[in-house]
Amino acid sequence: MSEAKNDTRRALAAAKAIVAERDLSDTGAIMVTLEHTVAGVLLSLYPDHKSAAAMLNEGLVQGVEQRIAMHQARARK
Repeated sequence: MSEAKNDTRRALAAAKAIVAERDLSDTGAIMVTLEHTVAGVLLSLYPDHKSAAAMLNEGLVQGVEQRIAMHQARARK
């Protein structure tokens, strides 16, 4: 399996774990868990809080925005 497919599989598994057995209308609680997850991963990779925050602002946000835009473009077809 390619690394891109492995990444997709991991991402879907993480999303399922975060949303599991919750009422999807309770978006606040789901978002809090997502925030905890992102912070935990960033801090495990970048123990210096300034580096973790920089990666969030300079890399992660931009990447998430691009993935949302790609999904929107596919949905329009």
